Amino acid sequence: MSRLNGLLLLLLCAGGASAGGILEDRFKGPQFEYDFDADKKPWQEVQAQLPATPKTESLREFEVGGGRGHHYFLDPASLTSGEDGVVRYTVVIRTAGGAENVNYEGMRCTDGERKIYAFGRPDGQWSRNRYARWDPIDARSETSYHKELFFHYFCTVDGPGDLKLIRHAIERGGIRRGGD
Repeated sequence: MSRLNGLLLLLLCAGGASAGGILEDRFKGPQFEYDFDADKKPWQEVQAQLPATPKTESLREFEVGGGRGHHYFLDPASLTSGEDGVVRYTVVIRTAGGAENVNYEGMRCTDGERKIYAFGRPDGQWSRNRYARWDPIDARSETSYHKELFFHYFCTVDGPGDLKLIRHAIERGGIRRGGD
């Protein structure tokens, strides 16, 4: 009798496993593969034009949590918002140790990504980033200036990528939650 029970149990388990496989296959099948964006064109980035070298007197400082003595600046003159939905800008970072980094970058509000197009050279010229690619913004890091720009300047709920709002936020020191 115990041998018969064991066989029945084995058959039940095998049947359940195969039924699970059938259900799993149904959910992976064509009935759930909808093309929601059939009418939408695939995203295409426009060619970015390098801006003029930022002028020190035009730079606007913004704060980054946990900046460890670094100072971060935006060049409002370089700020653009393209038809491709990319906010492009020049950022200047002065490190606590005295070094200065100048980057021309882009940020995609819809995808939470950023890209460095070019690096500023000491002679005032740009050097294109040969390895430029879209990378996700690290929203967990306290020292991420990209996170600060994303949430409080460029990609706010008031109007992601809206140049008028971005310029206003730069003058005000960012858009904060809770009444600002």
